[in-house]
Amino acid sequence: MAEAAAALGQFDFAGDDHVVPFQVEGLDVRGRAVQLGPMLDAILERHHYPAPVARLLAEVVVLTVLLGTSLKFDGKFTVQTKGDGPVDLLVADFSTPENVRAYARFDQALLNKAVEAGETEPEQLLGKGILAFTIDQGKFSQPYQGIVPLDGTTLEDIAGVYFRQSEQIPTRVRLAAAELFDRDDAGKPRHRWRAGGLVAQFLPEAPERMRQPDLHGGDGDTGSRPHGDDDAWLEARSLVETIDADELTDPLVGTERLLFRLFHERGVRVYEPRAVFDRCSCSRDKIKGVLKGFSAEEIEASQENGEIAVTCEFCSTTYRFEPAELQPAE
Repeated sequence: MAEAAAALGQFDFAGDDHVVPFQVEGLDVRGRAVQLGPMLDAILERHHYPAPVARLLAEVVVLTVLLGTSLKFDGKFTVQTKGDGPVDLLVADFSTPENVRAYARFDQALLNKAVEAGETEPEQLLGKGILAFTIDQGKFSQPYQGIVPLDGTTLEDIAGVYFRQSEQIPTRVRLAAAELFDRDDAGKPRHRWRAGGLVAQFLPEAPERMRQPDLHGGDGDTGSRPHGDDDAWLEARSLVETIDADELTDPLVGTERLLFRLFHERGVRVYEPRAVFDRCSCSRDKIKGVLKGFSAEEIEASQENGEIAVTCEFCSTTYRFEPAELQPAE
């Protein structure tokens, strides 16, 4: 079923935890934008991450949601970083049509040193390594994985490299996370996390307008004009780059208002929002199935106080099993 477009003001605003697809016909640009509130806060608060780690994971969650909601099939989209910095692992995945989960792994001692030295920029916390994007359509197909290096630049820039290399689509990504301190309706102090992001892609009807630039210095160097010099894309990218981080996270701005601020002169259209939820895919039956594959020796070694306890790294749910449950049926 085709998505229905609406002009700003003709419908209720999407609000938090809803991805808003948009199109700017005058610039041949399509994209998605989102502000994450309660859903993101629930993911981060259950793990009690230090602020620098929570901020990093929040950006990865936004990126995962923006890209995952573009899937046109049932499956899972995963974003994962693996580096040699204090935060050595970040994982977020989106399972169609709406479920999100995420977790981070970090070295507390290395993190403390980085904070003391003032080295808390994302690229400093992640270090050198890789950022992997994985698309899995299920057991009847091979997963696709695109890998780009963590090279000391921001997650925004690294995501742009991924699109340029794997999809050859001119793309600009903006990400931001914010830690808020305010009061609830009863006047009690409250701590919350918010994040927001936007992805804009140049998709003209004439394919040659988005052709990647030729390599220089060889016979293929024709001096032709690459997509980066297309006037429409230059304008769109310049507008996206004017976004302030606070605008991406401010609940008083809202996704549709931000899009209107950016593109109203070109006639931005917004489409039906897509809700996303903090939902883990773990279950007692799934974990029991894994444990049943253990040998008797492994089951014995995994016991503590006469039971086996397994905690999901994503949602922190602990599942407990009696050893007798894991024995093969007679």
